[in-house]
Amino acid sequence: MARDGEQRERRVRGFAARAGGWSARHRWAAVGIWVLFVVVAMGLGSVAGRVDVSEDDQLKGETSQAARIVDDAGVDEPAGETVLVQSKNGELRATAPEFKRAVADVVAAVQGTGAVTDVRSPYAAETRTISKDGRTALVQFDMRGDPETAADRVEPVQKAVAGVADKHDALRVEEIGAASMNKTFDDAFGDDFQKAEYSAVPVALGILLIAFGALVAALLPVALAITAIMATMGLMGVVSHLQPMSETANSVMLLVGLAVGVDYCLFYLRREREERMKGRDPGTALRVAAATSGRAIIVSGVTVCVAMAGMMFTGLAEFQAMGLASLMVVAVAMVGSVTVLPALLSLLGERVEKGRIPFLHPTKRRGGGNGDAVSGSRFWSRVLSLVLARPAVSVVVAVGALLAIAAPALGMKTQNLTLDQEFGDSLPIVATYDRVNAAFPGGSDPAEVVVKADDIDSGEVRAAIADFRAQSVSSGASRGPVEITVHHDENVAIIDVPLVGGSDQDKAEKSLALLRDEVRPDTFGKVDGVEAPITGQVAGSKDFNDQIVGSVVPVFAFVVVFAFLLMLLSFRSLTVAITSIVLNLLSVGAAYGILVAVFQHGWGASLVGAEGVGAIVTWLPLFLFVILFGLSMDYHVFVVSRIKEARAQGRTNEAAIRHGVVTTAGVVTSAAVIMVAVFSIFGTLSMQSMKQMGVGLAAAILIDATVIRGVLLPAVMALLGERNWYLPRWLRRMPDLTHDEAGVEPAPRARKGGEELRV
Repeated sequence: MARDGEQRERRVRGFAARAGGWSARHRWAAVGIWVLFVVVAMGLGSVAGRVDVSEDDQLKGETSQAARIVDDAGVDEPAGETVLVQSKNGELRATAPEFKRAVADVVAAVQGTGAVTDVRSPYAAETRTISKDGRTALVQFDMRGDPETAADRVEPVQKAVAGVADKHDALRVEEIGAASMNKTFDDAFGDDFQKAEYSAVPVALGILLIAFGALVAALLPVALAITAIMATMGLMGVVSHLQPMSETANSVMLLVGLAVGVDYCLFYLRREREERMKGRDPGTALRVAAATSGRAIIVSGVTVCVAMAGMMFTGLAEFQAMGLASLMVVAVAMVGSVTVLPALLSLLGERVEKGRIPFLHPTKRRGGGNGDAVSGSRFWSRVLSLVLARPAVSVVVAVGALLAIAAPALGMKTQNLTLDQEFGDSLPIVATYDRVNAAFPGGSDPAEVVVKADDIDSGEVRAAIADFRAQSVSSGASRGPVEITVHHDENVAIIDVPLVGGSDQDKAEKSLALLRDEVRPDTFGKVDGVEAPITGQVAGSKDFNDQIVGSVVPVFAFVVVFAFLLMLLSFRSLTVAITSIVLNLLSVGAAYGILVAVFQHGWGASLVGAEGVGAIVTWLPLFLFVILFGLSMDYHVFVVSRIKEARAQGRTNEAAIRHGVVTTAGVVTSAAVIMVAVFSIFGTLSMQSMKQMGVGLAAAILIDATVIRGVLLPAVMALLGERNWYLPRWLRRMPDLTHDEAGVEPAPRARKGGEELRV
């Protein structure tokens, strides 16, 4: 028997089988190398520190050009803050004594903190920031110190303003500005992700306990995922000196790392347990798991890495950081799954079943051999019987349903969400933002024109600046006041232009277009040697959206083409490669349709605690495509590998499909439930963008694991028959990356009276 096992092992080719075999034979060395790798990676990351994406790197185009001019000139633009003073009932005007006392109190309070400079009263002739109706005034000032860290120092100022508000009941006294908004956003963003991160691990562990019914078996996937994440965090610090990282990239890495780390271990562990339940000894069971699930993990992992690499083609530093961080954590989790996991399973042996949970552990399946580990899921057996009995009808119904769900995506509108869209009524600062915009349209997010000239004080340049200021208002792009700050020594001027439209992104973008396409050419365009890029929140959103739209085709093409080639090489079937791409695109399309229906049109938005904000956040469609295309391959590769393995062992096409789908149904369901649960946590967060991401990911994974893998895939493969494995003669010279599936022979399930019973 031992000799037969050795012969079978030699017949099974591939990195996964060899890596699993080596790790099982050198288990302490494999575990030690993994621990050393994690420790060294974390140490190197700690020593190197992390370089984050700077504002200059965030975008290309005018926004980046403006940031470059400011940086090159050494102009340190302070973080501006504003205190709104407004009559609550509309009776008090800015000329009233009580109103003036409140303004004076605000000026004294913020100056008293020592954290601000250049405090400007609304009554000063040069500023005059009083609304047309006379019921609202703005006290403006700048934060001292580095504007990048102003959010860390703004809290004492906020408290001082709140103290003034308590003394004037008839007035609203509220602060808003770059520092206070960033602090609010960072706090909400940090709290949201902290909530998600703290919830994700217990949720995943709970589901794994139900799936395995044993504490040790459930802890292994979580432990591997966490160590892979820890190692990747260290590597991110090292790599950030070549490709800057960010907090968003870190959070996405945690999300992806937990999802794939748990999934890969789940695939491996369930196959190893299944083989033991069939009657194999632990060593043979481990070898079979390495040759089958291990290989599927590598094919899936490489495909996910390729998908994540697609983000590098966007040209957006934030996306490139997310793509590289995700790629690294997937690669680390993949390597850990086929190296240290076999070593741990070899060390534990039967002890992997320790900590059995009553009513959940499949002990009766081990004895009788009639459980789902061998015979498969009863539910999916019944579903599959219906699907295989009427495959053509199943395809028509499933495809029709998915296309109907995807239909709303044809009208998708994308934009960067404004503060009120992002947080709704959940944050007080949103109401302040709306009040400022109502009283001073565009005042909260003015366009910023950065003027660079050889001599900023020349008569020609001064005249162009004056003309631009006048035409900004006369053209209808702004209602003013247009503020100009000149840095004489640096030959740079900065012009703040409140845009008509305020928080209405569409209207504000029309005002921006007027400035860029008409006012600027008529003024600065007539002066040689003058640069005048226009930046700001609205401009940044527009430039970001344009760049995302421009990168869609190359990213889609890269991901689809390379995923197709990987599937073609891995399964040596043109049919499997084509159907894989089509099915994944259907899954992504359905996810897009759900997003648009819920968040753009508001259909059923209240069911997920969301609001119909009229748009999908700009970065999400491309992000979802890349993430989902990668993660969907987990299930697809796993199921198709099992079908091909069964076919190579001599089963008929229909029997192989039934065997592959039904025997993998338990692990695919468990993996999908974990992913859906983790992603759904993001759907409960306060930020609309996070809700959109969570709902989109959860819906797509749910569709993928049920309709796609449980109905559409087997129906399509049943219709195709032997054409599933079609490979044109001219492609047969490709490298053979398949393993000898026939080498993994059916095992004895149990013994009865000296006679072996086989599955």
